Amino acid sequence: MKVISIILAAFLLAIQAQLWLGKGSLPRGVELRDVLTKAQAENELAKQRNAQLEAELRDLREGLEMVEEKARFELGMIKPDEIFVQIRR
Repeated sequence: MKVISIILAAFLLAIQAQLWLGKGSLPRGVELRDVLTKAQAENELAKQRNAQLEAELRDLREGLEMVEEKARFELGMIKPDEIFVQIRR
Protein backbone atom coordinates (compact mmCIF):
# COMPACT_ATOMS: atom_id res chain seq x y z
CA MET A 1 0.00 0.00 0.00
CA LYS A 2 2.89 2.32 0.77
CA VAL A 3 4.40 1.77 -2.71
CA ILE A 4 1.12 2.68 -4.43
CA SER A 5 0.90 5.87 -2.36
CA ILE A 6 4.43 6.84 -3.37
CA ILE A 7 3.71 6.12 -7.05
CA LEU A 8 0.49 8.17 -6.95
CA ALA A 9 2.30 11.03 -5.21
CA ALA A 10 5.00 10.93 -7.90
CA PHE A 11 2.34 11.06 -10.64
CA LEU A 12 0.63 13.97 -8.89
CA LEU A 13 3.97 15.78 -8.62
CA ALA A 14 4.69 15.17 -12.33
CA ILE A 15 1.27 16.52 -13.33
CA GLN A 16 1.74 19.62 -11.17
CA ALA A 17 5.21 20.17 -12.65
CA GLN A 18 3.74 20.09 -16.15
CA LEU A 19 1.02 22.52 -15.10
CA TRP A 20 3.46 25.07 -13.71
CA LEU A 21 6.66 24.47 -15.68
CA GLY A 22 5.75 22.64 -18.89
CA LYS A 23 5.11 23.75 -22.46
CA GLY A 24 1.45 24.55 -21.85
CA SER A 25 1.93 25.96 -18.36
CA LEU A 26 -0.24 28.60 -16.74
CA PRO A 27 2.44 31.35 -16.83
CA ARG A 28 3.01 30.62 -20.52
CA GLY A 29 -0.75 30.92 -21.11
CA VAL A 30 -0.80 34.34 -19.45
CA GLU A 31 2.19 35.42 -21.53
CA LEU A 32 0.49 34.26 -24.74
CA ARG A 33 -2.68 36.16 -23.82
CA ASP A 34 -0.63 39.35 -23.43
CA VAL A 35 1.02 38.77 -26.81
CA LEU A 36 -2.42 38.17 -28.34
CA THR A 37 -3.80 41.38 -26.86
CA LYS A 38 -0.87 43.40 -28.22
CA ALA A 39 -1.20 41.79 -31.65
CA GLN A 40 -4.93 42.55 -31.74
CA ALA A 41 -4.25 46.19 -30.88
CA GLU A 42 -1.65 46.41 -33.65
CA ASN A 43 -4.10 44.79 -36.08
CA GLU A 44 -6.74 47.35 -35.17
CA LEU A 45 -4.32 50.19 -35.89
CA ALA A 46 -3.39 48.57 -39.19
CA LYS A 47 -7.09 48.24 -40.11
CA GLN A 48 -7.65 51.93 -39.41
CA ARG A 49 -4.59 52.85 -41.48
CA ASN A 50 -5.78 50.61 -44.32
CA ALA A 51 -9.21 52.23 -44.26
CA GLN A 52 -7.59 55.66 -44.44
CA LEU A 53 -5.41 54.58 -47.36
CA GLU A 54 -8.41 53.07 -49.17
CA ALA A 55 -10.33 56.33 -48.81
CA GLU A 56 -7.34 58.27 -50.09
CA LEU A 57 -6.96 55.88 -53.03
CA ARG A 58 -10.65 56.26 -53.85
CA ASP A 59 -10.22 60.05 -53.83
CA LEU A 60 -7.20 59.77 -56.11
CA ARG A 61 -9.11 57.63 -58.58
CA GLU A 62 -12.21 59.81 -58.61
CA GLY A 63 -10.92 63.35 -58.78
CA LEU A 64 -8.04 65.40 -60.00
CA GLU A 65 -8.34 67.83 -57.11
CA MET A 66 -6.76 65.33 -54.77
CA VAL A 67 -3.91 64.75 -57.21
CA GLU A 68 -3.22 68.47 -57.42
CA GLU A 69 -3.39 68.84 -53.64
CA LYS A 70 -0.98 65.94 -53.12
CA ALA A 71 1.40 67.34 -55.74
CA ARG A 72 1.39 70.74 -54.11
CA PHE A 73 1.74 69.71 -50.48
CA GLU A 74 3.66 66.43 -50.54
CA LEU A 75 5.94 67.10 -53.49
CA GLY A 76 6.62 70.70 -52.53
CA MET A 77 5.14 72.33 -55.59
CA ILE A 78 4.17 75.43 -53.65
CA LYS A 79 6.89 78.03 -53.64
CA PRO A 80 7.48 80.08 -50.49
CA ASP A 81 6.32 83.32 -52.11
CA GLU A 82 3.46 81.72 -54.04
CA ILE A 83 -0.15 82.33 -53.12
CA PHE A 84 -2.39 79.32 -53.54
CA VAL A 85 -5.92 80.19 -54.56
CA GLN A 86 -8.44 77.43 -54.96
CA ILE A 87 -11.31 78.02 -57.34
CA ARG A 88 -14.40 75.85 -57.28
CA ARG A 89 -16.08 75.02 -60.54
